[in-house]
Formats: sequence, structure tokens, C-alpha cells
Amino acid sequence: MYRDVSSCNSYNYGDALYWDARYIQEAGSFDWYQRYSALRPFVRRYIPTSSRVLMVGCGNAVMSEDMVKDGYEEIMNIDISSVAIEMMRRKHEHIHQLQYMQMDVKDMSFFPDESFDCVIDKGTLDSLMCGTDAPISASRMLGEVSRLLKPGGIYMLITYGDPTVRMPHLGRPVYNWKVELYVIPRPGFQKPAGSTSSAKSYLEPVPTTEKGLLLPGFVLEDPDSHYIYICEKMDETAELGNIPAYPLTSDVL
Repeated sequence: MYRDVSSCNSYNYGDALYWDARYIQEAGSFDWYQRYSALRPFVRRYIPTSSRVLMVGCGNAVMSEDMVKDGYEEIMNIDISSVAIEMMRRKHEHIHQLQYMQMDVKDMSFFPDESFDCVIDKGTLDSLMCGTDAPISASRMLGEVSRLLKPGGIYMLITYGDPTVRMPHLGRPVYNWKVELYVIPRPGFQKPAGSTSSAKSYLEPVPTTEKGLLLPGFVLEDPDSHYIYICEKMDETAELGNIPAYPLTSDVL
């Protein structure tokens, strides 16, 4: 449960001033890790279009806009940067399905308990893990995410962090989350010559140990793969296993 030193640089990604300056300098849109087209099978699989969605660390990404085009009805977008929020609020003022608020993910007390059906995080936890007091910041954020999710709700985390560095946080019993793991190659990755795997394999959950770690001998085709953690908030009275069992397809409707 340490800071992700090996994946960080000298920037303090947990600092609002850093992000304000960055968004002033870079006015165009930017999506971390994956575009919606690649994530769509997972989003459509686990998040009904009628869900009330919280997009944490929205920045200036187009993912929320793409989700609305795909039929999603209500997405609350938050970011620590007031510059990003004002920029996106002006850009999407005509899209009533999108709302924007400046907010720190470590304190989302503005929202009542169990306010959302889903929380989507594309790089925000990673940013905190590169900041100062990383374990404390991560704990505060994930505690808030758990508080805001309805029973049966989904926290979808898209991250560079493999299970050895993410499961110590996600697997805490206090959250009561059932976690499924997917591994997806980075955009533009070309499979090695002679590879026998198919795109379908990326749409299937990765087998893990009881602690949520990759099985011994598991090999990443892309060493820089991204990880998608599907964390379902279990009702304390419910049996584990509420996540439907039918397989993903790349053309989920």
C-alpha cells in the first residue's frame, strides 16, 4: 500500500494547481489510457444506460460525451481543477445529461450516501498514488466511492496498476466489494507475430487468486497493458455472485 514510485515522475498529480496549469496550457481534449470505443463493451456490460453515473477526475476527456451519444442519461462529472470544470461546463452546456462540479475525490460530502449506481475512474486513483501521502489519499477516495455507491453499484477502475499494487486497496473488507479483473492492451499495441490470442480474450475476466492477484505464470502480451477492475458493492445480506455470468462481446448493445 505504498506510493507508486516506479510509475511516477516529479509532477504532483494530486495537486489542483498542477492540473489548473496543465489545462490552461493544453486546451484540447485528452483521454487517459483508453478511449470510450475500447471501453464500451465493459461499460455497456456492467452499467445500464439509465444509471446515475459519477465520473471522477473527468478532466477534459470526451468519454462522458461519448457515453451520452451511446444512450447514457445522467453523468455527474467532477474534477479537482476548476479550470477543467469551467471549460467542460461551457463546452457541454447544451447537453443536459452532463453536469460538472469542481470537487476533490477525497471529500465528496456534497453527495448523500448511496447517490450513484456507478463510479467510473480512468486514472484518478493513479494520480493520487503519485501524490504525497498516497496511501492515505487512496483510502479517503475509495472510502468516499464506497459510500456513494448504492448496493449492487459498480466502481469501474481503469488503471496502469496491476493487482499487486491495486488489490491491497480495493480488497479491503470494509468496502465489501466483489472484484473482477480484465486486462486490455494499450491503444495501438500490435500483437507479436505468431500470437494465437484473439480480441475476444480481452473481453473475458482474468482468473485470479483468492487475494485477487494474477495466477502464477500469467503472461501479458502487452507489458504496458491497462487493467480494468470491476468492483461491485455487495449488499451485506446478499450472496456474492450478483454480477451476471454471460460473456462479453465487442458489439454489446
